[in-house]
Amino acid sequence: MPPLDASILPAGIRARFVDGINGLRMHVLEAGFETHGRECVLLLHGFPELAWSWRKVMPALAAAGYHVVAPDQRGYGRTSGWSADYDGDLRPFHMLNLTRDALGLVFALGYRSVAAVVGHDFGASVAAWCAVIRPDVFARVALMSAPFAGPPSIPFGGEQPRSAPDIHAAMVALERPRKHYQWYYATRPANEDMWHCKQGVHDFLRAYYHHKSADWVENKPFRLASWSAGELAKMPTYYIMDAGEDMAATVAHHMPSGEAAWLTEAELRVYSDEYARIGFQGGLQWYRCRTEGVGVSELQLFSGRTIDIPSMFVAGKSDWGVYQTPGAFEHMQGGACTRMVGCHLLDGAGHWVQQEQPERVTELLLGFLR
Repeated sequence: MPPLDASILPAGIRARFVDGINGLRMHVLEAGFETHGRECVLLLHGFPELAWSWRKVMPALAAAGYHVVAPDQRGYGRTSGWSADYDGDLRPFHMLNLTRDALGLVFALGYRSVAAVVGHDFGASVAAWCAVIRPDVFARVALMSAPFAGPPSIPFGGEQPRSAPDIHAAMVALERPRKHYQWYYATRPANEDMWHCKQGVHDFLRAYYHHKSADWVENKPFRLASWSAGELAKMPTYYIMDAGEDMAATVAHHMPSGEAAWLTEAELRVYSDEYARIGFQGGLQWYRCRTEGVGVSELQLFSGRTIDIPSMFVAGKSDWGVYQTPGAFEHMQGGACTRMVGCHLLDGAGHWVQQEQPERVTELLLGFLR
C-alpha cells in the first residue's frame, strides 16, 4: 500500500511512511520541511477520521515556519502494524501506548521537543496525556472538541473508590429505550454494522459527518446536570442512540441532500475509500479500552497530576462533544489545565471544527504558537 497519492493532496502537503514507531509503520502527512531551527507541530486526529482531517490547517502552519506532521494513528488509514482482531489483545490501543506512538514519531523525526501537540476528538485525549507525561517534549497542547478532566484518581486517605454510576439499565428502561454510543462501539457487531451497512460506507460517512456538524441545525448543545440516563438522553442520537438501532441506521435518518460546503464529495471520498478498505475496528478498539477499563490502573499512576504547559481548548459552538461528559469541560478549566490561555467555542462549527472553520482554527493555533 503506497502513501496517499500526491494528486489528491492539497498544495504543500506530502505523504510518506515512517518505520519503526512502537511496532508501527506510520503513514504521515507533512507540510513544511525539517530544517535547522524549524519547530515541529504534531496533529492527532480522532474517530472516524484520518491524518487527512488536518489538510485545511497544515499549509498555513507550514507557511508560518513550522514543520507540520499529522499521522494516521494506530488503527487507522495506511498506518500498519496493528491488529483489528476483536478477540485480540487490546493493550496496544490503551492510552499510554497511544502516547508512546506519538512520542516515538517525534523522536523518529529527529526532534527532542515540539512546539505543540494538537489533538481533536480522541486525538485530544492522546495530546492531553502527552502533556501530562512528557511536558519536556511537548511545549504546548491544544485540545479540540474533547475536554480533558485530568487523570483517573486513586482514592486518598482510605476513601472509597469513586466511579460513574452505571446508567445502562436505566437507559434501556427509559420510556424511549436508549443506549450510549461508546458502549455500542465496544460491541462485536459495531464494525460490521458500519463497514457493510446497506447505504455503503460513503453515504454512511456523509450522514455521520453531517449529523455531528453545524449544518444539522438541531445541534444546540448545553450543559447537562449529571451523568444519569435522563440527562444523557437529552443529547442527539449519535451519542445516545435508540436501543434498537445501529449507528448506520441512526445517522441515515439525517442524510443530507448534497455535499457540505466544508466537505466536498472528493474530500469525503478519501475517507470512504480508506474505511471501505480497512473497516472501523481499529478505531473502535480505542473505545473498547475506555469502556472495558484497559490500562486504567497505569493511568492512575498520574493521579493528581495536572497539565502545566500552556494549553488551549477549541471546539464548535454546535459541538455536543464539549458537554457529553458532564463536568469535564469545567474540570478542565478549573484544575486539570493550570495554564489554559484560551477556551474558544466557534460559531459555524460542530464537531469537525478544524474542517468546518479552518481559517479561524488556524488563526487561533498561530496565535497560541506565538
